Amino acid sequence: MTTNPSSFAGRIRNALTGLRERRTPGQAVQVRKLVTYEPEALVYAPPTDDELGRGAYEPYVEPSVRLAAAWSWRGLVVLAALVAAYWLLSKVTAVLLPALIAMLIAALLSPVSQFLRNRLRFPNALAAATAFLGAIVVVAGLLSLVGQQIVSGFPALAGQVVAGYNAIVDWLMHNPFGLEAEQVATFLDDGLQQALTLLESNASRIAGGAAGAAAGIGNFLTGLILTLFTAFFFILDGRRIFTWFVGLLPVPARSKAEGAALRGWQTLVQYVRVQIIVAAVDALGILIGGFLIGLFAGQMPLLIPLTVLVFLGSFIPIVGAVATGAIAVLVSLVTQGFVPALFMLLVVLLVQQLEGNVLQPMIMGKAVSVHPLAVVLAVAAGAFLYGIPGALFAVPAVAVANTVLLFLAGRDLFAEDAVEAGEDPADAAPDLEHDDGEPTGAAAGDRAGAPAKSGASGVLAEPTDGTAADPSAPNPRPDRD
Repeated sequence: MTTNPSSFAGRIRNALTGLRERRTPGQAVQVRKLVTYEPEALVYAPPTDDELGRGAYEPYVEPSVRLAAAWSWRGLVVLAALVAAYWLLSKVTAVLLPALIAMLIAALLSPVSQFLRNRLRFPNALAAATAFLGAIVVVAGLLSLVGQQIVSGFPALAGQVVAGYNAIVDWLMHNPFGLEAEQVATFLDDGLQQALTLLESNASRIAGGAAGAAAGIGNFLTGLILTLFTAFFFILDGRRIFTWFVGLLPVPARSKAEGAALRGWQTLVQYVRVQIIVAAVDALGILIGGFLIGLFAGQMPLLIPLTVLVFLGSFIPIVGAVATGAIAVLVSLVTQGFVPALFMLLVVLLVQQLEGNVLQPMIMGKAVSVHPLAVVLAVAAGAFLYGIPGALFAVPAVAVANTVLLFLAGRDLFAEDAVEAGEDPADAAPDLEHDDGEPTGAAAGDRAGAPAKSGASGVLAEPTDGTAADPSAPNPRPDRD
């Protein structure tokens, strides 16, 4: 028996229709249709009087433009503040420069004073005076030794310079580059004549410069006295000065500001300590090289002054050591000859490699290390803008700014150094010391058993204005528990 497919499908449709009618009696079958949504067009509504009065109305601005505008005006305000601060500081350079030098001296001598207080139980004033006067005695002794060496060695140096000049002239006269002796003599005579003419034409400027130098000596002595006076009180009352500055800040900002300032100061202390070691290694290398040259080519004149010069020049990273090393090579060339100068050059290069590849990576932490490119650019910019003081302070300023800004952004370089060394990051927070040897800052909360640290940064969570925190009082910043 065959079945018509079309009639069979019609029966099924009729059955389904009947079921629908039974399920919804008395109602017609509703057929759903797909409805598409059409958004309403935006209609501009003028601001109401209330919106205009409150200043709450703003025309529609793209979020990207709004973000760019927010960054732009804030950047302009920060730039204006920096320009105003720079202008104000430029008016007090005579006071600012001694204060900065005093800060470096205090960073160098504060660990000595702290050792005398904590280990030998010196009173605070006696510890500061001992460290300060001891440093003055050491510097005065070095200057006296250098002066004696210059006085005793300058005649020999002058004679050797003349002999070296005559040797160079004699070498040029023997046609080393295909030049005739008459041409060489003409070149030398022309050079000497131009030098004499230059001196005669600038005689008035030289005389004026001498008078200005005499006035500058007075300014130098005034700055020296101010530097020593400020450095002593930085060593003596550094903690009180620091606490006073922190107390000027709003209470919610004191904890973060204290942590950043302590880490910046500790970075400066470590930087000075590292530079002392590096400068001593550089100076010792030059001293050993000059001594070895003296064993084979005769005593090298002004070796002690050259050693002290290399030591002082090494406080300007990379540039200072290279410049003073070049001076040592030049003195060796003029006084001893080509081979001793080549040997001194090898000594300078060896010391630089030892410093850059062995010494600094071993004693520098993340908080002190600065990329060599940043060092060169900072020294060049500082020297271009402010001369020798700018070159001296450029690298420590960059190192301190790097530590402070990273801490404010949530990254603690001292904690990272502690983790790499296998120590507890909570113990890496720097601290200052009270006059009686009791610490302030993060370490004060540790000894008191209070929860003084915030996270892993080791920053005070209690007020730093000398008032004790009430444990029963509500925390004004619960997000920082």
